[in-house]
Amino acid sequence: MDPRRRDSPDLRTFYPEIEPHETGYLGVSDGHELYYEVSGNPAGKPVVFLHGGPGSGVSPVQRRVFDPERYRIVLFDQRMAGRSRPHASAADADLSTNTTWHLVADIEALRTHLGITAWQVFGGSWGSCLALAYAQTHPSRVTELVLRGIFTLRRSELDWMYEGPLRNVYPDAWEDYLAPVPLERRVPGRLQEAFHDLLFDPDPTVHVPAGAAWTAWENTVISLYPDPANLAKADDRSHAVSFARIENHFFVNHGWLEEGQLIRDAHLLAGIPTVIVQGRYDMCTPAVSAYELAQAMPHAELVLTPDSGHAFSEPATLDALVRATDAFAGR
Repeated sequence: MDPRRRDSPDLRTFYPEIEPHETGYLGVSDGHELYYEVSGNPAGKPVVFLHGGPGSGVSPVQRRVFDPERYRIVLFDQRMAGRSRPHASAADADLSTNTTWHLVADIEALRTHLGITAWQVFGGSWGSCLALAYAQTHPSRVTELVLRGIFTLRRSELDWMYEGPLRNVYPDAWEDYLAPVPLERRVPGRLQEAFHDLLFDPDPTVHVPAGAAWTAWENTVISLYPDPANLAKADDRSHAVSFARIENHFFVNHGWLEEGQLIRDAHLLAGIPTVIVQGRYDMCTPAVSAYELAQAMPHAELVLTPDSGHAFSEPATLDALVRATDAFAGR
């Protein structure tokens, strides 16, 4: 029996629910404060979970990808997301000091604050992009990489999701995505710019519908099967506006990365054990990026799950991720 099949009794699942034994706020540069939490074994193997989006924030279920008896599990909300302060939904939100390289520096600040010499880095979707940027900048601080739903902010990846090609799979949801965009702004290749103007318009009657449409679009295509909990996030005004603003801010600036930089520089990670998990039917970050990253990292293990979309909680993807963290737990 294929251990990755959705109906297989051999699938690994989440570890039991746990609560953090340490929480706090860490002041970093430019007046930002990061919410962080630590759970699991205080003397265990350190791992940092890098959430997606950017802008989605962390959730309790993310602690459960790691064996709490063997891991010291660190989660944090990236700048202006989740419980970090200030929040991107604020009327006067200024995202000018929220970039990929600010976040890389924040990860280092958190590692130092917690007294960790080196740690496993776990990142999915945008988190895989941030994990690659961090590891390529600080390879000596990374013991292993577990990456899921590979996203490197190349133009082809952004255009696929936000400029039109994906409408061929989700034509109905695409119409809802475009609804807040004036007809004259529906220019192919310029939709992310149009959304930027809407999302950062000071008028709530403009930026709230834009945030809801952007968030609903992403949460529709993220799973192979519809997830009501994800779809409901678009109804949370604060979350939807914050999430959409941060994502759009990063995407219109191409993550402050050179085109193809993260795959080009993947050779810098040759000494870091790596597992790459990718859903075959991932509509958000198609498998070609994971495949090309694996080609640039021949030492990495690529796991293409046969019946998964993008979400990390889908059974075959979760199985592969837990197998990876279990395998690395004893290193």
